[in-house]
Amino acid sequence: MKKFMALMLAVLMLLSMAACGSSGSAGDDEETTGAVTEGTVDAEESDMAYVKEKGTLLVGITDFAPMDYQDENGEWIGFDADMARAFAERLGVEIEFVQIEWDNKLMEIEGKTVDCLWNGMTLTEDVTEALSCSNAYCNNAQIVIVPSEEADQYQTQESLSDLSFAVESGSAGKDAAESLGLSYTEVTSQADALMEVAAGTSDAAIIDSLMAAAMVGEGTSYEDLTYTIGLSEEEYGVGFRKGSDLAEELNQFFKEAYEDGSLMECAEKYGVQAAIIEQ
Repeated sequence: MKKFMALMLAVLMLLSMAACGSSGSAGDDEETTGAVTEGTVDAEESDMAYVKEKGTLLVGITDFAPMDYQDENGEWIGFDADMARAFAERLGVEIEFVQIEWDNKLMEIEGKTVDCLWNGMTLTEDVTEALSCSNAYCNNAQIVIVPSEEADQYQTQESLSDLSFAVESGSAGKDAAESLGLSYTEVTSQADALMEVAAGTSDAAIIDSLMAAAMVGEGTSYEDLTYTIGLSEEEYGVGFRKGSDLAEELNQFFKEAYEDGSLMECAEKYGVQAAIIEQ
């Protein structure tokens, strides 16, 4: 059933012709408060040298399966977490995952409480203007989640107009809801959005298709929920401080990981649709 769901989600992503949303958990996605100031890297400075000197790469994340989530021992795992750990090893530094409120992500990176945002972040125009971002490394879509018993009623965008939605604050899901003029309540995470629907306090949620594959349907934490339609297609990237030389270093890392097969192996492990990375 999970394989069937993953396949259907992939088809859904291809069929979704709506304009690209803003994630998350992805999603990222993202509203900004203006140009980056304090966190901007001056031309004569090297963000990579800064990270290497302090010896730790601080990675801003949320609990967002299958990108970043904790195993039974409390260790952060997932597609993004595993790739971030390999990138830190390439830099010769330790890694520290910092759980943040996604809506505050730009303040976190500007204040240097994190060095990058690596959490299924959608590459929107606002994000790419405020940050130095990597190339796209993963494909995703925003989809509607409802109770399984009600799914037949909500198969078109027009059928969603009377529903109350739960969306992650500062996410692509929120942007999708706004663009369609839907009624929504903001919550801290996509996981919280699913909890709202399961508890009946919201009629539906808009979350990343990647998270839905891991969290919704038979054999998951939310067996009584399902997806209906896709609202947007999008791409994920990693964000660094404006002017950071770490973005290009990560692009090179992605190219090498794609070429040696480790990126695709990790994507298969977590059921993620990796983007094709040009060599």
